[in-house]
Amino acid sequence: MRIDWQREVEKRKDELLETAMRFLRIPSVKDEERAAPGAPFGPAIQQAMQFILEECQKMGLVIRNLDGYAAHAEMGQGQELVGVLCHVDVVPPGEGWTTPPFQPALRDGKLYARGALDDKGPTVAALYAFKIIKELGLPLSRRVRLILGGDEESGWRCMERYFAEEEMPTFGFAPDATFPMISAEKGILDLYLQYRPDTDEASHRHERETAVQRLKLVSLQAGQRLNMVPAEATAKISGPLEALERLMKRFESDVINLGKGTAARSGNHLTLTCYGKAAHGMEPDKGINAGLMLAHFLRREAFAEEDALFLEALVKGFYGDFHGSSLGIAFADEITGPLTVNLGLIQYRHADGQPPEGRLGMTIRYPVTTQFARMLENLRAAAAQWGLHIASYTNKEPHHVDTEHFLVKTLRRVYEEHTGLDSTPLSIGGGTYARTLKAGVAFGPLFPGREETAHQVDEHIHVEDLLKATAIYAHAIYELAR
Repeated sequence: MRIDWQREVEKRKDELLETAMRFLRIPSVKDEERAAPGAPFGPAIQQAMQFILEECQKMGLVIRNLDGYAAHAEMGQGQELVGVLCHVDVVPPGEGWTTPPFQPALRDGKLYARGALDDKGPTVAALYAFKIIKELGLPLSRRVRLILGGDEESGWRCMERYFAEEEMPTFGFAPDATFPMISAEKGILDLYLQYRPDTDEASHRHERETAVQRLKLVSLQAGQRLNMVPAEATAKISGPLEALERLMKRFESDVINLGKGTAARSGNHLTLTCYGKAAHGMEPDKGINAGLMLAHFLRREAFAEEDALFLEALVKGFYGDFHGSSLGIAFADEITGPLTVNLGLIQYRHADGQPPEGRLGMTIRYPVTTQFARMLENLRAAAAQWGLHIASYTNKEPHHVDTEHFLVKTLRRVYEEHTGLDSTPLSIGGGTYARTLKAGVAFGPLFPGREETAHQVDEHIHVEDLLKATAIYAHAIYELAR
């Protein structure tokens, strides 16, 4: 029997879109301050997970919820297990949306909302792929699980908990990247640096004329997540009125007149805000880091020694350098390409009479063949010259599945049948749930040539792409589990 998968999806188009829009209305951003039993990542993520589980229950799938950390819904029978891994959490929406980020909108054939592309839209596509197979009564010789996580965008505690209790799928895919397929993922080093300046060295390196009255960097803040390019940064500065007025005039000329910032002065305090462009932390060159832009602007001013050294660390260590050259860690290989660095978090405070407190957070996406220990040691040595010291880090090792694996060959064949396009596997700097599997790949939903808007303002997915991805997923799941 030949199945017209696209036709089966079109039959359910209105229902699928209505489900997606209800799901996207849930503002499932991590909120640990409101964590509770059964909702370790906050009530909104718990609500989003429960939403999908209830839809699965209606379909007659067997479900299990692991205390709100993760969950699954299963169909089929057999010893072997196919996993389809999705996440219900999203990154913070940020400012500047055309329409509210949690009020889904259909415009020009596109579905706009935070999570439309990453990963709530694809989760609904996977859900309906299960639904089609279930409603057609297709026989399966392997079990298939829709595995849901609630902490993909920040800590991955969801998958740690899940695989501590549940079996590892024989193979599977995550609909959380691009087509045709991602068979290799870079390692992910999320690292925090603490600023502890050598004040004697700072004084020596930043000597000023005694007549110069220095400005004070009271605070500098940028970013919310390591895996996002900061789109906004704010600095608070105190000092002599004449110096503040001169600084404000230069800021107006260089930044405000270009539509890239705002300024406000109150007495001997000045607040400067810069606007950049958000992007996914795996591709920092596609964004504009507002924190680094502001630091680069301020570095020309005469600040107190410790403040000046902090600004120097930002500019010399990170400004305009997406590949870690200044940190001594630049590297590339043929499998996964070059290492990338995204400085996603800048926090600095310098209270009166107190030493400064500075903290930087970054995500480093490193190639499959990187020598991790050497990379870390080089970074440690380079950072120390600016008074920066490694405070903590987490590491997810690189992931690679051979192109001759049954999983890869099957998904390539299905993709080619539906699109007629080249199916050569790709590599990415992002991290998907595929890397939690011994044999896992990322598979869609973004088609070649489409704009990547994950983690950006006005995130969207083309409706025709969402429907086509659903057909591909249904066909792929059936071929993997039949």
